[in-house]
Order: sequence, then C-alpha cells, then structure tokens
Amino acid sequence: MAQKTFNLTKQDPWLEPNSQDIEDRYYRFEDKLKAIENDFTSLTEFSKGHNYFGINYDVKKKGWFYREWAPEANGLVLTGDFNNWDEHSHPLIKNDFGVWEIFLDKKTYKASFLHESKIKVIIESAKGKQHRIPAYIRRVVQDEDTKNYSGQLWFPNDFKWTDKQFRKKGKTNGLFIYETHIGMAQEKEGIGTYLEFAENILPRIQKAGYNAIQLMAIQEHPYYGSFGYHVSNFFAPSSRFGTPEELKYLINEAHKRDIVVILDIVHSHTVKNTIEGINEFDGSDHQYFHPGQRGDHPQWDSKLFDYGKTEVLRFLLSNLNYWLEEFHFDGFRFDGVGSMMYYHHGDEPISSRDMFFTQGVEYDAITYLQLANHLIHSIQQNTITIAEDVTGMPGLTSDIEDGGIGFDYRLGMGIPDFWIKYLKEYQDENWDIHEIWQVLNDRLPHVKTICYAESHDQALVGDKTIAFRLMDKEMYWHMQ
Repeated sequence: MAQKTFNLTKQDPWLEPNSQDIEDRYYRFEDKLKAIENDFTSLTEFSKGHNYFGINYDVKKKGWFYREWAPEANGLVLTGDFNNWDEHSHPLIKNDFGVWEIFLDKKTYKASFLHESKIKVIIESAKGKQHRIPAYIRRVVQDEDTKNYSGQLWFPNDFKWTDKQFRKKGKTNGLFIYETHIGMAQEKEGIGTYLEFAENILPRIQKAGYNAIQLMAIQEHPYYGSFGYHVSNFFAPSSRFGTPEELKYLINEAHKRDIVVILDIVHSHTVKNTIEGINEFDGSDHQYFHPGQRGDHPQWDSKLFDYGKTEVLRFLLSNLNYWLEEFHFDGFRFDGVGSMMYYHHGDEPISSRDMFFTQGVEYDAITYLQLANHLIHSIQQNTITIAEDVTGMPGLTSDIEDGGIGFDYRLGMGIPDFWIKYLKEYQDENWDIHEIWQVLNDRLPHVKTICYAESHDQALVGDKTIAFRLMDKEMYWHMQ
C-alpha cells in the first residue's frame, strides 16, 4: 500500500521525516470514526448520549427514563423529593453493558416528579453507599444552609430563539474576542448573573467593537475560586448565575448584536470531588479516568479522562453536541489541549520532532480532539474551535484530511508573556519595533493564530492586568 501524502507535509516540509507518523495519526482517527459509525450509525448519533443517559421524557411511553453508565457498581437507587428521599423504593435495573435504568410513568408520578424538585442517585459499590449527582444531570443547585449540591429536575417551557438568520451566517472573520466571567463582570458587589450581563455588559462590548465573547466558568463547578476550570457537572450551566433559560437569553441577545458566543470548554480534566463530580462514580477509580497515578494531574490536583474508552468519548462528544444544539453556542475554546496531548502534560521541553508524534504522546487524546472537531464542524459548519496549546503541535489548525487535528485557531500564548516582559523591563522609547513585529508574526502561514495581549492567565492567576502595570501606584493618587 502506497504511503498517503498529506498537505501538512507540503505546507511544512520540515515535517517530511515524520510523514509516516502523520499518516498513522490520521488512520487512528479514521479507524475510530469507522468503528463508531459501525456501532452507532454516525458520529452525530453517537454524540446524542444526553438524550439517552440522564433523565429524559419518552413521548411514546409517556414517562421518564433515568439511565446511568456505572459498570462496576453493585446497585443504583434513584431518590429525591419525589419519593421523600426513600433510599430503597426506586432501584435501577442493570443491562449487559453496565447501563442501569428505571422508568417512571407520568400517570403515577406527574404530581411528584416535578420541575425544580431535587434528586440524587445512591450508588452501592465496593466503596459502600454514596449519594451522588447523576452524571448527565442538566441542572445542579447548592443548598444555602448545608452548602451541599443536588441535582434538580428541569422541565421548562421551550425557549423562543430568534437567531435563525444569525446562525446561517458564515464563519466570523477577524475575530475580536472579549473574554469574560459572568460572575465577575459586574461592578456591583457579589456574583453577577446571566440577565445582568445581557443588560449591562453586552451593550458595552458591542460599543467597544468586539464581535465575539468567550464565556468562562459556564459548566458547573463546586469551587468558585477555580474560575470554572474544576468542572463537576458537564451538562449543567452554573446555577450561580441564573437558570439555563437565562443563559439562553444572554446568547440570543448577543446574536441580536451580531456577537458570536464561544464557550470555554473544559475536557482536559475534571474535579476530584466524589460528592459533586464523577470521580469514583461506580466505586472504581477508572470508570471515566485512567487508573492509578496516570489518572491524576499532578499540577492541577484533578482527574484525567481515559479517551480510549467508548463511553468516555460518548460522554464528552455528547457534551459538545448538547452545548451547540441546546444553547446555540457558536464555538469552543478548548482548555488545556497541551496537557491532553502528552503524558507529561506539556511540561517537558520539545527537543525533537518525535516528541510531537511518538515519544510521550497521548494518541487517544489526539484522536478525541480530531473526533471533536469533526463532530462540531459537521453539526454546524461555521462553528469556531480554538485550541489552548503552547507546545506548537504540528497540524493543530490543519484540516484532518490534510493530516491535522482540525482546530480553526490556536492561541498565541507566548505573546502575552512578551508584552509583560516589555512592560517590566523597558521604557516605551526603547521598544524594539523589529522585535515586536517578529514576535507577532512568528508562525507558519498556514497556522491560524489568535493573538492577544492578556487573558485570565495574566489578569487573575498570580499576575495583574496591563492597565494596572501602566497605572501602578499612581492610580491610587488620582482617583475621583
């Protein structure tokens, strides 16, 4: 069989010695895609797991199914307000594939299985009995007194979208992105809301000329100080900021202003918490994650997904489909891509080409990213995908058919550090314009890059904003 030639090696002849590695990368993706299509008809159907797992109403059978994948659990019991938190009355039945289910007919439960009522699932396993939140739950709320989290049934009226014409538009060219955190964006003391953001902040963003917003901390997370990067409930918009319908309202209002909305999606890791999250859900350490130490991120104190497992792929790909279809997001900024693609999580210097393709490379994670990009762009062609990676992985923004991973853009993560260095070390009259030009253009022509001066990494994580660097202590002497 003749070796296939990919455009990636034509775009970058430096990669010619790794032609076979690029071909292998492509065929790993193709083989996985074909396997999914053989078993589930299509990748799109495979990514509708949220319509099968979790709590869903069956129109034909007139009732609710609750399904959960928990292969090593010994028993599951659904409990909540609907049965006065009885721990025995509603056991689930297990099938041959490690999936548990229960059916609640509407005739019997219409007066108790209600919108906004709270639920949990009791997992019986080798670790004993645990009260957990369903993995595919779509809303999670915190008790103001106990501070404990619970799942919440959410059966609202259909939201009235008015963005049909906006979504038909082609991809936004010349992205000008405003990164924001809903809870921190308000001037008032306290946590801001989706509605306040739509009313007070969106007009200012539009007036400033931005054509895109990137929303942080939307997926539910137990620790507010994590800025949303320790996700516990992947399908639940954070209830700190309001209801799912209020988030939809915000997105719809942004679309009215011709502003695309990008979700900062966290699929690179998840919180270790067992009470709120999915860690040790069925009693094992390897249901969703790698077993043992390989399943732990040493720097982030979090859990790492096993992207080689079919149900893990279905969970994550369904999560993408859900945010696109249910909330009309226009794209994703994938957090921690550099951490996903290597066993060393991007912490080791890349000293040879082989370190991009063979040595220490997490093949399954790269295949997942290719599947994710393929799915996203097949659901809606003009959707935007952005990769957070500082390692310089070849082909990150090249089409999959060209030997790449399929992202639309990568973040130019070295540029903010360059500006900080200049602000710290040089007076502006000593800035080297040639060096600035070189840094801003230091990339291959085919590598689509988002350049930026600062993000939350600079402004929040142990650093300060450019504005504060420029004003410094003088700010405190000139306040009005």
